[in-house]
Amino acid sequence: MPPITSFSVDAAFNGPPTSANGGYACGVLAELAMSAGHLTGPLAVSLHLPVPLDTPLAYRPAGRRGHAWHGEDVVATVTAANGAVAAPAAVSATTAAAAQESFSGAGHPFPTCFVCGTEREKDGLSLRPGAVEGRPDTVACGWRPRPELADASGLVRPEVVWAALDCPGGWTTDPVRRPRLLGRMTAGIDELPRAGADYVVVGRLDGIQDRTATNVTALYEAGTGRLLARASALWIAIDAGPAA
Repeated sequence: MPPITSFSVDAAFNGPPTSANGGYACGVLAELAMSAGHLTGPLAVSLHLPVPLDTPLAYRPAGRRGHAWHGEDVVATVTAANGAVAAPAAVSATTAAAAQESFSGAGHPFPTCFVCGTEREKDGLSLRPGAVEGRPDTVACGWRPRPELADASGLVRPEVVWAALDCPGGWTTDPVRRPRLLGRMTAGIDELPRAGADYVVVGRLDGIQDRTATNVTALYEAGTGRLLARASALWIAIDAGPAA
């Protein structure tokens, strides 16, 4: 029987106040799957339930799948990605800086979110994805990872990269008008970013159908425009309001 790995998500890495940031949780599970040796990247993670914080969970490999369990409940499932992960086109660091100036954060549905929360200036990622002029349905922002997000060699931990690829996709719609939560995320990391260096995150909306929205995101090196990581995601509305 494949080994079962116990893990938990620290409360510092929340999205909504009482559950994990979706991208961060997906990244943790992707790393567990690869560490277990039964899956290799890029990987897709489906979140069936909110991932609780500071709570013992179990990761159980199951052939070509892996499952995260909270007691008797399956919280998430990890599988290999189905095909290549697309990436939105890069924008320059100057364009990203101008875009993030349009991010006000007013009415943010989750202001304490680790990635984009307006109340996490000091200990979050502080991503501020704003609309890119001349690029419909596209947002961008700059990112300079803090040293505490990296390992001993200075490389940012993979689960943090997943988190950085998460929320910008959510801001390609209007989360203030109609909040959504991450339902599924597929990501591939070609190269880990380095703490203290400058990067650009780009997100593009691919479509909205009923309560779901799909988007793609990418992480680029600011100076060269080199692609480091990419993701696609499906988000699910948590209200019954009109489509955004």
